[in-house]
Parts: sequence; C-alpha cells; structure tokens
Amino acid sequence: MSPLAQKLWRDLLHWRGQAIAIILVVACGIASFVSMLSAYHSLQLSQATYYEQYRFADIFVQLKRAPESFVNQIAAISGVAQLQTRVVMDVTLDIPQRDEPAIGRLISIPEQPSVMLNDLYLRQGRYIQAGRNHEVLVSEAFVNANQLQLGDMLGAVINGRWQSLQIVGIALSPEYIYEIRGAGNLFPDNERFGVLWIGREALATAFNMDGAFNDLTLSLMPQASQADIISQLDRLLAPYGGLGAYGREDQISHRVLSDEITQLQGTATVVPIVFLGIAAFLLHISLSRLVSTQREQIAVLKAFGYSNNTIGMHYFKFVLAIVLVGAIFGTGIGVWFGNAVTHTYAQFYAFPVLRYEARIELIIAAIVISGGAALFGAFIAVRRAVLLPPAEAMRPEPPAVFRLTLIERMGLHTWLSPVGRMIARNIERKPVQAFFAALGIALAIAMLVVGRYLIDAVEYMIDVQFRQVQREDITIVFNNPRPARVRYEVNRLPGVLSSEPFRSVAARLRFEHRSRRIAITGLEPTGKLRRLIDRQLNTVNLPPNGIVLTKALADILHIGSGDLLTVEVLEEERPIRTVPVVGFVDEMIGVAAYMDIHALNRLMQEGGTISGAFLAIDTNQTNQLYTLLKRTPAVTGISIRQAAIAQFQETIASSRAIFTTVLVIFACIIAFGVVYNSARIALSERSRELATLRIMGFSRAQVTVILLGEQAAIILFALPWGFVLGYAFSAFLSAAFESELYRIPLIITKTSYAFAFGVIAIAAIISGFIIRRQVNRLDLVAVLKTRE
Repeated sequence: MSPLAQKLWRDLLHWRGQAIAIILVVACGIASFVSMLSAYHSLQLSQATYYEQYRFADIFVQLKRAPESFVNQIAAISGVAQLQTRVVMDVTLDIPQRDEPAIGRLISIPEQPSVMLNDLYLRQGRYIQAGRNHEVLVSEAFVNANQLQLGDMLGAVINGRWQSLQIVGIALSPEYIYEIRGAGNLFPDNERFGVLWIGREALATAFNMDGAFNDLTLSLMPQASQADIISQLDRLLAPYGGLGAYGREDQISHRVLSDEITQLQGTATVVPIVFLGIAAFLLHISLSRLVSTQREQIAVLKAFGYSNNTIGMHYFKFVLAIVLVGAIFGTGIGVWFGNAVTHTYAQFYAFPVLRYEARIELIIAAIVISGGAALFGAFIAVRRAVLLPPAEAMRPEPPAVFRLTLIERMGLHTWLSPVGRMIARNIERKPVQAFFAALGIALAIAMLVVGRYLIDAVEYMIDVQFRQVQREDITIVFNNPRPARVRYEVNRLPGVLSSEPFRSVAARLRFEHRSRRIAITGLEPTGKLRRLIDRQLNTVNLPPNGIVLTKALADILHIGSGDLLTVEVLEEERPIRTVPVVGFVDEMIGVAAYMDIHALNRLMQEGGTISGAFLAIDTNQTNQLYTLLKRTPAVTGISIRQAAIAQFQETIASSRAIFTTVLVIFACIIAFGVVYNSARIALSERSRELATLRIMGFSRAQVTVILLGEQAAIILFALPWGFVLGYAFSAFLSAAFESELYRIPLIITKTSYAFAFGVIAIAAIISGFIIRRQVNRLDLVAVLKTRE
C-alpha cells in the first residue's frame, strides 16, 4: 500500500464520525433519486406496454343510440384505423353480504373471443360462452373489494327487470386501469362500483339496442389529425345524441394515471437535488477543515516531491471513498423503497403485470450525479490544498485579528457571562462559518417541514371538501332526467330527513379558442347539503343568472369574471347558449361549472327537471333505504359520503404514504448529519482553544457549554429560516402536485413546525452528548503541542 493510500485510510478512520454522517446524507440523496425515478420508469413502461399490447383506443364517444349501419360512414373518415361499437349501460347491483347497493357498468363484448380495442386480460376463469346471457366477466378490483369468487351470483336491475348474473371470469382492461365511474367521481370506490363485461346480444336485447350502439371507440393511423377526426365525429353523431368525442388525453383513467406519473417525475427530480446539495455542502465544509488541519502534512508531501495533481487526487479520493460507500447503501435502500412505491401504486392502478425495474443506467446516473455534487462541494477546499506553497504551509496559520465586536461596541456584553461573551465573540468573528452552518441546519429543518406538509394538506382537504362542501349523506343519480314531481317522491323515501335536487347537463364550454367538455351542475341557490365556497371558505351563493366556475376550470379556459362563455349543450335539443361568468369557487377536487338550478332549467327550456338529489338520512333507516334503492330501476348511481371520505384517504393518503415516509426518514437522517457535523467541525476547529481554557481552570462543563452554546445559538438562528425554506419547498410541491384531479393546498400547521423543531432538538441533544464525551477525552498536552 502506498504512503498516500495509508494516509487516506487513517484520515477516514480519524474522521469516521463526520464521514458516516455525510455517507448517510449521500445515501439519502441517491436512495430518493433511485427509488422515485425507478418507480416512475416502471409505471411509465407498464403503461406504454399495456396500451400497446391490448390496443387502448385513441378516441372515445358516448351517444344515445345509433344504428349499426352507420358504422360505414365513420370508418370512411380519413385517419381512422380501427373502430369498435359497443353497448354500455350502468345498472344497480345487489352484492351478496353488502347492505348498500352498488353500481355496475355493463359493457358489451363479442360472444366469441376476438381481437378488439380495449381488449381484456383474463386474470382468472374463462371467457363467456355464446347463448349464456347470464354470464359476465368482472373487473378484478371490484371482485377483490367485495371478496367475490368465480361462480358467485350478482343481482342486477337491467332495464327495469331483475336478473341474476354469474361471474365466470375476472378481467382487466386498459380502459379501466384507474377504475372510477366518471369525471364526477374522481376516486375509486371498488366496493360500490365495478365493470362487468357481458355478451353483446344479451345486453342489446335487454336494452332494446338490437342492431344499434351507444358507445364507440376508435384507433387512429399514424400522423392522423385527432382534432379533425373528433370534429367530424361530433358532426356525424349529433343527430344520434352524441355527447362529444374526446381523445385519449381526456379519458379519465388515462389522465389520472398520466398525471400521477408526471408528478412522480417532478418529485423524483427535485427532492434528490436538495439532498445531494446538502451532501455537497457538508463535504465542502468537512474537507475545508481537513485541509486546514493538514497544512504541515501537505507541505511535507510537496517537499518529498509529490505534485499538486497527486495531492489533489489524494483528497478527491477521500471524497470519492465517502461517495462510493454512500452510493452502495443508497442504491440498496433506493431499490427497496422503489419496489415499495411501485407496489403501492399497484393497489390503485390495475395492470396485468406491474414489474419493478431499477435500470443500471439509472443507478449509474445517480452515482455520477452524487459524485459530481460531492466533488463540486470539495473543489474549493482541494484547490486550496494544491495551491498552498510548502514554505507557507510549514508555518502555523496566522492568528485571527481580534477587535471589538458589535455586541461589545454596543455595550451589550455586560449583560452576558464570560462564557456567553466567548460564544457571542466567536460567532461574530467568524460570520461566514456561522452562516453556512446555519444554512445547513435550515435546509434540514426545511425538509422536515416538507415531510409533514402532505399530512397537513390531506387532512385539510378532507375537512373542507367532505365536511364543508359536500355535507349530504347520500347522493342518488337517475338514469334519465326526471320531472319536478320526483322531488316530492324522493322526500318520501325511507329515512330521508331532507333532500336537495340537482340538474346535471353535459356540455362543451368554449371561450375563444379553448374548450372543455364537462357537466354543468344546477344547484339550489340556498342549499345546505351541497355548498360552494371561496378561497377564504366563505359560502358563495349562486346568482339567479350566469355561471360559476371552479378556479381550476377558469384557468384552463383563461376566462375572467364578466366574460361571456359559450355553452354547447350535448343532450336533448343540443341548444347553444351564451352565458356570463359571474363568479368563481375554489374547490380542491376536480373541475366543475355551477348554475342556479332554475337558471339551468331555463337555459334548457324545460320545467323543473332534475338529474338526482342530495339526501340527509336517518342512520337508523339506512338499510331500508338501501334495500329499496337496489330495486329502483330509475336510480343508476349512488354515492355515500362516508365511503367517499374513506376512498379519498386511501387513494391520496396511502399513495403518498411511502413518499411521505421516505421523505421524513431521510429528512431526520439529514438533520442529525448536519447538526452533528456542525458540532464536530466546531470541536476540531476550537480544540486548541478549548484545551487552553481547560488548563486555565475552566471546568469540563464550562468548556462544553462554550462549544455547544455556540451550536445552540446557530440552531436558534437557523430555525426561522428553516421554517421559511420549508414553506417555500412545500409551495413548490403544492404546485407540482396540481392537476385536474385534485389540488393539494398549501397548508402547514403548527404541528409540522413543532415536529421539525423536535427532530432538530433531539439531533442536537444526541450530538451534544457525543461531543461532550469527546471534549472530556481531550488530550491537553497533545493538543497544545500541535502546530508548534
């Protein structure tokens, strides 16, 4: 082993405490990089592979009813590669051992297996058999949530008639990777909504759709213009009740999954950068101290003929050794966490195979980035080492020039004890060192705040959306718009204490060249069960005329208050109206447009037609209500608020749980590493002074207070700046997580700040105990002999 190699091992052994702290920080950066980016690539690859192999459609259309003979005109549109007509109907299901009703989406499939768009992956069982009208394939998520098995029977109200359906297969479809009913229900409720595939002949006969279809999917040729094809489809299908064609990017399952993948990519980029930045900072500080303490050794090495490049490479090896160990630990932890993140997503997204893959190029990139960040942090210190002339290095560093500090000039030192004066003087006379120490601690505090931020935000979203906005117990949706008298029939349902009707109208909203396909919801202007609120949580009363948009929808359309919005209704007579925008609401889930229900009825030129109702119910009579709703043909949609809260918590909180856990654990490690490193460096820099004080008669306790008191002052100074940085990082994440599905608010509670303070305090106490033991073991004679 060469002399420099032996010196390298001795340096690493002597600085093992700080080296371990930096290794942990580097490992955190690499682990976060590998875990999140590998999960991102795994999800992206699984999505692309599934879409290609099972022919996920490019365009989707729902309509009232069109004859099958009309297909030839659609197929003749330039750019259409393949099309598939279907019958799709939502029905009420009776699930064994479940009191409340469920909704089943019946989708027609060929009687014999054949190649089709949105093809099925059969997880268990077999395909349906021709002529057996009661056989169905059921989505895996629905089967698992309700503990169903092959051969089980489900009751269904199909076009007013009760029918039993037998499960013969369990299937997946690329159309329902994220299985929700539609844009109005943004979180999966697999216990109460499922997809069932049934023979085309059986479903068409039951709903009088022989020789007709009400759903259409298309795939396009390469280079085809999707916008032109959608425009032609809307024109051709308008006479048949077309609800507006839309592309894959607006298909709800695809949009949710793609938004999640995009958010994961952003998070996987930002968080590791912060961690690796802190690691580079620690390496720079540590190596600067190492170089300053080895001036004489550097001079001796140069005197023995070692070149600047050789000495510089020696110190770079010191850095790379730390990075290499951190990379090994970080890669292992990152692969483990990445696998956990990927399997967490598998709970919400139905892939035939969701295989985790940590590509070797990703791991190499993580190591290269972390190594580059570390070398950059060490560059200035190494440069000082190689440029130090031997004659100058042989001399001890000149003593600092002491002058009256600001505290002393202001006369404030008289209020401090001798120990307090020493602490204040050392901090003020080394402001740059104190600043960088405070900056490192502030960054650690910031990451702790960010780790807790998502917990605060989710709790706030639940409180606002499900306790202040959605206050109803149950929402029922009718299969078709119903006349005004149905309001009174709803009030007579068992257990209903009060109800508020609503009207939902499918429409395309246009402003200038921008448009959005959405349902306009008409509400009672003074309703208590469904309220609208602004950013300050004040109730927004719907005006008698005009339309109110959610802020997210207004941003999509780039429309302001007072602007005229073109409303193209996509049902009934399909009128086109111009409606002024009269206000905005700040909902955190989805995008929506609201009107006074009476104004919406006037816009549609109809009476008091309603689409459903919000219900407040007596919990003692829920079973009676559920039993009746299960066998009510007019009701095809039921939403339960408590179930929605549970699904929201499971979907958002659980999907973010791994990320939050990883972030908090890494932030705690970084906090300890930064605090310990700061204290350990201070001990190294002031060991001579502390030994001198001991010989002058200061006790071990006093010497420890001088050292740790300085660290305490720096931590107290860093706390408010750490809170500010934590708020800023949280604001960035809030913007990064924003999508049409949900918008996480920027809410940070006192608990999160207290958590960050508590972790830093614990790290400081543990570091203090370690440093005190080292102070107690100071060899006074050896310390006084250094540099003499």
